[in-house]
Amino acid sequence: MNMVKLLSDKLPAVVQLLKKHKVKRAYAFGSAVAGNFTTASDIDLLIAFEDNLDPVEYGVQYFELADQLELLLNCPVDLVTELSLKNPYFISSINKSKVPLYE
Repeated sequence: MNMVKLLSDKLPAVVQLLKKHKVKRAYAFGSAVAGNFTTASDIDLLIAFEDNLDPVEYGVQYFELADQLELLLNCPVDLVTELSLKNPYFISSINKSKVPLYE
């Protein structure tokens, strides 16, 4: 399965979901963009929500977005929020490989 092609083909619908769920930017990273995606892989997305979300709305938007992306893309999706990133090595790894989906 070519995940880059799938993401490209579904990008308008993905962007529509990102906007609906108050995401201000999103990037793909990991195996989905590295070329070693398999049927057992998930899609890793780094996202940043709009700044004005309260904690409850933040949680609702996060889980609804994850569910709807999995339905759209027909595979597991791992959402990583920019606010959750603390490990400098993981941050560096993501920054080297991330591909913008929506900014």
